[in-house]
Amino acid sequence: MVFLFLAVSVDHPISKYYENNKEFQNFKKECSKTGTTEESIAQAEKIGFETKLFAIHPLIKDKKVPVYFANFVLMDYGFGAVFGCPAHDQRDLDFALKYDLDVKTVVKPSDKDNSFKVQNEAYTGSGEIFNSEFLDGLKVPEESIQKTIDILEKRKIGKKKTTFRLKDWGVSRQRYWGCPIPIAYDEKKNIVKVPLEKLPITLPENINLNTNGNPLDHQTEWKKIEIDGKICDLETDTLDTFVDSSWYFLRFCSPQFNQPINIEDANYWMPVDQYIGGIEHAILHLLYSRFFLKAINYKNEKMKFNEPFKGLFTQGMVCHETYKDENKNWLSPEDVFSEDGKNYFHKKDPSKKVIVGPIESMSKSKKNTINPQKIIESYGADAVRIFILSDSPPEKDIQWSEQGMLAAYKFIQKFWTLHQQILENYKNKTDGLKEFDEEFEKFSNHLINKVNQNLEKFSYNVIIASLHETYNFLRKKISDKSKSKNFIKNYEKILILMLPVIPHFANECLSDLNVKKNNIWPEVDKKFLSPSELNIVIQVNGKKKGIYNTIEELDEKTLISKITSMEEMKKIFKERKISKHIYVKNKLINFILND
Repeated sequence: MVFLFLAVSVDHPISKYYENNKEFQNFKKECSKTGTTEESIAQAEKIGFETKLFAIHPLIKDKKVPVYFANFVLMDYGFGAVFGCPAHDQRDLDFALKYDLDVKTVVKPSDKDNSFKVQNEAYTGSGEIFNSEFLDGLKVPEESIQKTIDILEKRKIGKKKTTFRLKDWGVSRQRYWGCPIPIAYDEKKNIVKVPLEKLPITLPENINLNTNGNPLDHQTEWKKIEIDGKICDLETDTLDTFVDSSWYFLRFCSPQFNQPINIEDANYWMPVDQYIGGIEHAILHLLYSRFFLKAINYKNEKMKFNEPFKGLFTQGMVCHETYKDENKNWLSPEDVFSEDGKNYFHKKDPSKKVIVGPIESMSKSKKNTINPQKIIESYGADAVRIFILSDSPPEKDIQWSEQGMLAAYKFIQKFWTLHQQILENYKNKTDGLKEFDEEFEKFSNHLINKVNQNLEKFSYNVIIASLHETYNFLRKKISDKSKSKNFIKNYEKILILMLPVIPHFANECLSDLNVKKNNIWPEVDKKFLSPSELNIVIQVNGKKKGIYNTIEELDEKTLISKITSMEEMKKIFKERKISKHIYVKNKLINFILND
């Protein structure tokens, strides 16, 4: 791998040579403002200090790389020194571009040739090494990393090491709000446990919050507590909220119980069947929840479970473009306008151009958030729900789009107009109608079945697609001007299916139909579920190789497994590996094989 610079921590041993360098000391102070959490480092602007030193490249003979102090390298992680590979790490790329360092692309996607070149966005995916001499042709990451380790170990200049670390969340905070910590200190500053009869400790009320540091430090009377005849001072730090969030699920099992956990209730309700959260939960909240439960479980034979959650579904993030003014200050989308969609300007001063940054997950620090109240006032809550659910599968990130919001709003309006037409068509009771519409019966039962399955699989975007199909089906039925006695009954079922997605719209429509009990979920009548055969075309590198017939809708992973197990396909896949595949749902799957 071609490393093009070496970044070291400001606390690295070589920093002693810069103790009298005023510029370095100022730089070090600036780095201290960054913070040490992974989140703060990721969000901070990457800054560096050139040492004028060079490091010998460990893999390329006679190659030297410049050494920089950098604010994104911590001394307590590894050796406080990191080789930069700018083309394949966004942090390194931002740093290299800022300080005009070399950027050399050494990993290309499998479907690209050697002309592939990284520019403003690092390529971090899998692929093949090139431009790297002895590593050329190796697969990333499965082959190249091990090969590099082998070389370093053979030359006795490095060795493979696996390290583990917990994310650095603080147990306590210096602030008024939070859970008091039940410990105190005697006159010799020895830690004293607050006895059970003096619990719980309650925070003082109506205190002055306009103080330096923790307001509780200034509560002289509150801090005093007598323990075993001695006057002690209570701890003024309060527990971080993560301490509570690491075991709250146990409290939910028995909220009226006068102690933290009722083991009998916990054994009945736990573990939680399904946890849904963002990716940050998978590495922080869930990790600590497991840690806490293991501690609670330690030598506790009464507790019948040792894991808090059975399943995890990681939802995507809502993303938006980022904006900065000429002074690199973050701007919110409300401060920005564009007439051509290319050039952006500041609303307060249209002469000032705005710098458009990458699309990133919405965060208060980058100001790329949307005020939900204003969106709801403009489009309605149901339109917002349709847009968020329809844009992509819930495990993928979603890019916020005004055009997407407008399309969702227009769809709601179209459906409302259709609803009015249905009311007009069936304003008289249907008792005299004799025609039974079997097609509608089949459609509604298939729809109930699909919605049930997709709710279980969290495939909410597929439900929205079914909603569009339903609109087209209903419009066709109304245009036929034929009245059937089972139309309204099936329409009611469809509206109930809409309740989880567009509850306000569906409730309004059901109210128009005088449906009072809309909390009864419709059941599938299986006699109307006539299996329809699916003929999925199998292609290899764009050429048809066969047809896969099925009467059930398969998820993508299962379909691939079944096709690759077919006798006539085994030989093809045995000779060459699948680099990727393209799937058109229920119609076609094209496997791209390596040469």
